[in-house]
Amino acid sequence: MTIAEILLIGAALSMDAFSVSLSADIAYSGLTRTRRLMMPVMFGIFQGFMPMAGYFLGYWFRNIISRAQGPVSLVILGFIGVNMIRDGIKANDGGNENKSLNAAALTALSIATSIDAFAVGVSFAASGVGIALNPLTQNIFIVSAIIAATTFLLCLAALPLGRAVSDKLGDRAQILGGVILIIIGIKNMFF
Repeated sequence: MTIAEILLIGAALSMDAFSVSLSADIAYSGLTRTRRLMMPVMFGIFQGFMPMAGYFLGYWFRNIISRAQGPVSLVILGFIGVNMIRDGIKANDGGNENKSLNAAALTALSIATSIDAFAVGVSFAASGVGIALNPLTQNIFIVSAIIAATTFLLCLAALPLGRAVSDKLGDRAQILGGVILIIIGIKNMFF
């Protein structure tokens, strides 16, 4: 694999994380700078870890993961999305002004958006990516680090865009963010 191919794989894998970063930043307008920056960090860590996990564990679990990827993603993203919509409706009705993306929700989002990276790790094992250092672009640790960095940078780029949309939509932004998460879950389930 070339660096360009790895970057393209990283960008493709990070599209769900990018969308979730964008929608979470839209929905949770009251997040601190640290909490906002935790999204790209967590998404990057999980997107980098999952290909390695897929590489090392994939042969045993590849059939289970390939069948469970869509439903698990739909359940996690759907649950969080429905809660965001519910909270957004309450906020529009004058209740529940406390909008916060807690660590458990962020971890669940990180897992939901990185399940497909596990499957990619399985494919890396089948395609000759290994643990040798020559060439570097064939090393699972280097490949995973590039994927993690790509995800981090793309999710970081989503934050200013999410903030701009959130400022324009106000409390309706949380409803939009929830709808986006549900759509991503449905896409992961059926496409």
